[in-house]
Amino acid sequence: MLHQLNLSKILFLDIETVPAVSSFPELDSDWQGLWDKKTQWQRGEASPDEYYEQRAGILAEFGKIACISVGYFNHSNDEREFRIKSFYGDQEKEILSGFKSLLDSYFYQDDVLLCAHNGKEFDFPYLSRRMVVNRLVLPGILNTHGQKPWEVKFLDTMELWKFGDRKNYTSIALLSKLLDIPTPKDDIDGSQVKDVFYQEKDYQRIANYCQKDTLAVAQLLLRYMNQPLIHETEVSIIDNSHH
Repeated sequence: MLHQLNLSKILFLDIETVPAVSSFPELDSDWQGLWDKKTQWQRGEASPDEYYEQRAGILAEFGKIACISVGYFNHSNDEREFRIKSFYGDQEKEILSGFKSLLDSYFYQDDVLLCAHNGKEFDFPYLSRRMVVNRLVLPGILNTHGQKPWEVKFLDTMELWKFGDRKNYTSIALLSKLLDIPTPKDDIDGSQVKDVFYQEKDYQRIANYCQKDTLAVAQLLLRYMNQPLIHETEVSIIDNSHH
């Protein structure tokens, strides 16, 4: 039950992903053939090249992680603080290693939960797949193979909104508007992350965007629990890790 959740035992997160290379022609012929085959039923009228531009970043086999932002509650002296930390840059293995170290050191306890929006369908499997690709040992909390559904330590703010409705996808932007969660005017949106990464190489800008979504995930859960939202004075950004 939501009201029984211990907020200090939840690690909120969001990831930003980009295509593995900046454009389809950069792929070798093997990879181009595999992309063509993998996406032939989804592309519609789009060419493999066009579809790569639009969608490669969201497939873990053809994309990579540009940023992981995490947030967690820190209660001290009866004051609530929401700490946000980001791992970002153009070295995916270092980003994942930093995140893995955080999980292994701070959030190793059995009763810790990971929380993301659409996390069960996207963030958690993507993180796990890219760790395998980068030859990293999966942290226990992500290694769900063989676990029963109630043993998996994942919370998903999109799934919680479904209330049993299987087919409903609802964006974090829509829910934030609906539930009166204040969101800063975004500098960029998801569709622009690829260009900011490859053309501008402004990794900090991507991290700033990712952090906003991590905060929004926490705000959504607070709304579901009917608890006060995080005020901007309660947010602390801590030593972001740029690689």
